[in-house]
Amino acid sequence: MKKPNVLWICTDQQRYDCLGCYGNAKLDTPNIDRLAEEGMLFRNTYCQSPVCSPSRASFLTGRYPRTCGVRQNGQRISDREVLISKIFSDHGYTAGLAGKLHISPCHPSVSPDYEPRIDDGYRVFHWSHHPDFYGKKESNWPLNEYNMWLNDMGKAYSRVPYKGSKYVYTGMEAGLHHSHWCAKEACSFIRAHSGYENPWFFSLNFYDPHHDFDPPADLLEKYISRLGEEDLPNYREGELENKTYVEKRDHEGAYGTPGFFNYDEMTKEDHLQIRAAYYAMIEMVDSEVGNVIRTLKESGQYEDTVIIFTSDHGEMLGDHGIYLKGPYFYDPLVKVPLIISYPGRVLSGVKRDSLVELIDLAPTLLDLAGFERDAGMQGKSLSCLLTDGNAPDHHRDAVYSEYYNSMGNHQDCKAYVTMAASSRYKLVYCHSTDEAELYDLEQDQEERENLYNRPEAAEVKVKMLETMVNLMAYTIDPLPEREAMY
Repeated sequence: MKKPNVLWICTDQQRYDCLGCYGNAKLDTPNIDRLAEEGMLFRNTYCQSPVCSPSRASFLTGRYPRTCGVRQNGQRISDREVLISKIFSDHGYTAGLAGKLHISPCHPSVSPDYEPRIDDGYRVFHWSHHPDFYGKKESNWPLNEYNMWLNDMGKAYSRVPYKGSKYVYTGMEAGLHHSHWCAKEACSFIRAHSGYENPWFFSLNFYDPHHDFDPPADLLEKYISRLGEEDLPNYREGELENKTYVEKRDHEGAYGTPGFFNYDEMTKEDHLQIRAAYYAMIEMVDSEVGNVIRTLKESGQYEDTVIIFTSDHGEMLGDHGIYLKGPYFYDPLVKVPLIISYPGRVLSGVKRDSLVELIDLAPTLLDLAGFERDAGMQGKSLSCLLTDGNAPDHHRDAVYSEYYNSMGNHQDCKAYVTMAASSRYKLVYCHSTDEAELYDLEQDQEERENLYNRPEAAEVKVKMLETMVNLMAYTIDPLPEREAMY
């Protein structure tokens, strides 16, 4: 039996509720919506960290951040870790990547050319961590292929503040956009394999809708005209009074930086323009996903390809008075979209409510390809849910996520925070300050009312603390394997 190709599409910093197929009527995402119709959509998928490197390292290895050793942006993944791309490469697949990887330091002060790599299995590596935000020569890294491509086109990355905004820009036109370049490289890779028997594994890693908020001008204007008062952030004045210190601090400036997306300094117009830009960037991604899927179908490879669409983590987008990301675990930040398609093998048009973790994806792919799982993996395969129409809609009793000084910010308290969430309750514990949050997700879907110190919630609090302790225990590294009884 022919082994399936694998196309893993990963956006950066995309909320679960910002796609048409997830119920967002303001967004036009027909291509991703169609992928959901032809495959399976998971409504309750959680990342294992709300920050890029820990999340990406965990889902590429199938191991929790603390286990695989990448719990912070700027850390270098150990060469002892085994990526899913390496496993497929070892089974004869041609592995390729376009866009971001970010499982090792990417700052020019450490990596002037590109991020340090382990034996990751990628034979084709079109690396571009992000567009050149600032247009300075010193930030235009020589091996950032997107900038090389722009240079060949006689262009350079540029952006212009939108009507004097401090937060929103008009960026490159669609045909010169970073998302277009990523998809272009993926399409070239797919076309190159047309007619060949050798299977392939490709990571298509869009940078959008990560800030800076800089979509093409026409898409930005489209969503600015579409949004209204009902699209303002989910925030109620005073709600942070019984929340954690880091949330209060980031309310005054994202990443603990005073004045950087200071919520109280922002106007309604600022909030709506940011959301419009974010939506515009997602529509741009959707258009490029459509181009890639069209290439698969035109080259006759769609039926033989497993497609995953997901994101590394979400974006606060002003909800709870906070922008961007950090050591907090509201659903807009830690709940991500997940769609899996594989014609003839994965059930089509099905939506699952099961609790899922992103580390479940690596063992799932191995199952679908018929390969043994790596001994170090901690994820649980979704293959039964994907292929058995009679399978109960249940995968995990609870999900786990962690933030251990993950961004290098919040140095005055070195935030160490963990989350445990069941289908009804969510517990967040800030170990560095002994603050905590408890939410009843059934009665309080907006996660506004912190029940942690309320007497009537004492029994639930104890139960969720026990759940958190158990989940933390299960993050123990299964390696090295036992070789004998003693």
